[in-house]
Amino acid sequence: MSLLRIEGLTVALPPGADRPHAVEDISLHVDPGEILCVVGESGSGKSITANAVMGLLPKGLPVRAGAMELLGQDLCALGPEDMRRLRGDRMAMIFQEPMTALNPLMRVGDQIAEAMRVHGRQPGGRVMELLEAVRLPDPAAIAHSHPFRLSGGQRQRVLIAMALALEPALLIADEPTTALDVTTQMSILRLIRDIQQRRGTGVLFITHDFGVVAEIADRVAVMRHGRIVEQGVAADVLNRPQHAYTRALIAAVPRGARTQAVAQTGAEMLRVTGLRKTYTRGGWFGGRVSVPAVQDANFTLARGETLGVVGESGSGKSTLARCIVKLVVPEAGEIRFDGADLRPLSRAAWKPYRSRVQMIFQDPYASLNPRRLVGDAIAEGPITHGVPRAEAMERARELLALVQLEPSAMDRYPHEFSGGQRQRIGIARALAMRPELLIADEPVSALDVSVQAQVLALLADIKARFGLTMLFITHDLRVAAQICDRVAVMQRGVIVETGPTAQVFAQPAHAYTRALLDSIPGQGWTPPV
Repeated sequence: MSLLRIEGLTVALPPGADRPHAVEDISLHVDPGEILCVVGESGSGKSITANAVMGLLPKGLPVRAGAMELLGQDLCALGPEDMRRLRGDRMAMIFQEPMTALNPLMRVGDQIAEAMRVHGRQPGGRVMELLEAVRLPDPAAIAHSHPFRLSGGQRQRVLIAMALALEPALLIADEPTTALDVTTQMSILRLIRDIQQRRGTGVLFITHDFGVVAEIADRVAVMRHGRIVEQGVAADVLNRPQHAYTRALIAAVPRGARTQAVAQTGAEMLRVTGLRKTYTRGGWFGGRVSVPAVQDANFTLARGETLGVVGESGSGKSTLARCIVKLVVPEAGEIRFDGADLRPLSRAAWKPYRSRVQMIFQDPYASLNPRRLVGDAIAEGPITHGVPRAEAMERARELLALVQLEPSAMDRYPHEFSGGQRQRIGIARALAMRPELLIADEPVSALDVSVQAQVLALLADIKARFGLTMLFITHDLRVAAQICDRVAVMQRGVIVETGPTAQVFAQPAHAYTRALLDSIPGQGWTPPV
C-alpha cells in the first residue's frame, strides 16, 4: 500500500486568474522509504499540491475533485482538528519561506520544543540534537536566538530541524535546500536520505534543482501549468526525457566552469581594503559575544567585470555586500567606488551614489513592502531621484517584461506572487535605477532552472549592453561558474582564495574551496545534450 496516494486532484484558482485551476487532474503516489521529486517552473502547482495534502490551502483555492489518502486514511474527509493531529506527527512539511513560517517573537529552541509538546512529546535534549544534525554553528546560541538574528540559510535549517523533530511517516519538503550553500545542502540531503532509509519515511520533495534530483530521487514527476507532463523512474527521466518540457528544463541546468580565464582589462571601479565588521550578540541579562562577520577583506572589481563571492551560509558574504551599500557600518577599512571612499560618507553625501550602486536582496518577501503595489515599488527609486512618474512607471512595465512577468503584475501586491516571481520583481526594482554597479545577493536562489537561466542570460545581456559591473553573491557554485569572471571564496568572514573562475574551479588551492566543489549535488550525472 502506498504511503501517500493522490488521484485526479483538481484545485481551482480564484476568478480572473491566468488559468482556471492551480492543479488539474493530477495523480501520483509516494511509497514508504521512497523519495519522489516533483519538478517544475515557478507557478506550476508544485507547492499547491503539497499544501493540499497538508490541508493548508487558503479558502480561495478549493479542492474541486480528486482523492488524497495517507496510509489509507481519506484526507479530504478529515476536519480541521483531525488534520492538526496528523500534521507534525504522521506528516510534516518543510516550507519554502522560512521567514514567514517561523514565529518572529519566539526563540528558535522554544519553537522546536513547542512542535514536540503539541503532540505529547517531551523535548529533553532533542532540540540540541536536531540543531546539531542540521549543522547549525553553536546550537546553544542558535536555540536562544530569535529568527531575525539568523541568516536565510540558518532559518531554513531551523525549519528542517522542526519538521524532522517527530520523524514523521511522510515528509513534504518544499524547496528545502534553496537557500543553502552546497556543503550544508549536501548534509541536509544526506540527513533526509538517512531518515528515509532508517525509518522508512516517504518523502515528497519539491525542487527546481536537477542536481538535487540526480542526487536523491527514486522517482520524478514533472509539472507544468498545473498538470503532470512526465513521471517515471529518476534515471529514465533524467537521462532519457520524453516530454519536450522536461528536455527544456534539463537543458537549462548550469553546465559548469568556463573553459578559459577572462582577463581583467577594465579600469578599477571598486576597491575594498581591510574591511572589517563584527556583530555583538547578547546583552541585558546575558554575556555579550563578539562575532566577526567580515575580517580584513581585500578585493578589487574592474569596470564591466563580474566577481562572484561564494561560501557557506554565515561566511560573511551578505554582510560584505551590505557594507558596500551602507546598510551596515563596518568598523574599519576602505570602500573606494570610482575613487571615492564610501565608508565615511554621511546619509546625505551617500544619496548621489544610490542610483549608481544598487542591490538585489536575497529574501524578496522581506525586501518588498507588502502594502505597496509592485509597479509603485519598482518606480519608487527613479521617482525619488527625479524621474517623472509616467516615465518611471513605463520603465517598470518594460522591466517586468524583461524578467518574464505579465504587465498585470504592476497592479498586484507581493503576496500574490510565488517566491520565484517575487525574486524577479526584486531584480526589476534594482535595474530600474540603471546602476553602474549591481550587487546581487543570491539573485537566482529561489528560481527554477529555466527561469534561472533566463535571468542569468538577462543579467549577462544587460551587463554587455550597459557595461554593468557586478558583485555576484551565490551559494550555487554552478551558477558562479557560469556567470562570473573571477571568484572570491569566503570562510568564516575571511576571503581564503581569489582568482579567475576557470582556474579556481579546475585547480582549487585551498582545502575549503575543494570541499565546496566536492559538495555540488548531482556530480555523477551529466545532463543529456
